[in-house]
Amino acid sequence: MKIFISADIEGVSGITSWDATRYGGKGYEEACRQMSLEVAAVCRAAIKNGYQVVVKDGHEDAMNIDHNLLPEGVELIRGWMNSPMGMMGGLDESFDGAIYIGYHSGAWTSTSPLKHTSEDYLYNWVKINGRYASEFTINSQVADELGVPSLLIAGDEGICQSAGAEYPGIKTVATKRGIGNATWNRHPETVIAEIEAAADEVLSKPLPAPRKLEEEYTMTLCYKDFQRARSASWFPGVKVVDDYTVSYTASTPGELARCRHFIE
Repeated sequence: MKIFISADIEGVSGITSWDATRYGGKGYEEACRQMSLEVAAVCRAAIKNGYQVVVKDGHEDAMNIDHNLLPEGVELIRGWMNSPMGMMGGLDESFDGAIYIGYHSGAWTSTSPLKHTSEDYLYNWVKINGRYASEFTINSQVADELGVPSLLIAGDEGICQSAGAEYPGIKTVATKRGIGNATWNRHPETVIAEIEAAADEVLSKPLPAPRKLEEEYTMTLCYKDFQRARSASWFPGVKVVDDYTVSYTASTPGELARCRHFIE
């Protein structure tokens, strides 16, 4: 039995500024430690329930998590595989479930000062099948195609609410609430304890079936720079919506991911 954890940093408790998410920034080391400890909480629960655990560090250069803060036996994927799987790199059909830690509100929302989808400098917004998409939207659909159910997400209140609406039955743990350019944070130790308890609750029971695939997936990307939209328009199958926006329709989330990999 295997569990896959996809981890980001903007949604962990206490993180409020972009500075804290980047090397050398004020609060960056603190953010990495909290990211590691929130992931470790899931790992403990998974191991307790008999699961092997693989963690994918999914922030910036993907080398933020301190492996020494994770329980012995947990495998950590650091860096990028240069594949369309991105933050889900390493996931395959052999996993029994996926869990998302440190996730954040998507672009075009007002529920986090750190809201974005994929790269903050790239997109004004991303839509899939006409609905605004977060990184959870994209990554959980990749898991769907592989037959892996999404079980738990921890992050800001906004992403927990949107994930709950998109994926009925998923367990959520809110780490903080965004208010303008501020975050109202729960205590880090409280968050860690709640994440571990939530993971234990989910993993101690029979896991749900994966979500059914949709008939097709149309991805619409609104770039911040018109030059990027023009460049993307040359990819086979991409349609121009306007000077800043393109769309692409695929039969599977994996096909969408491959397109986006080459037009980001």
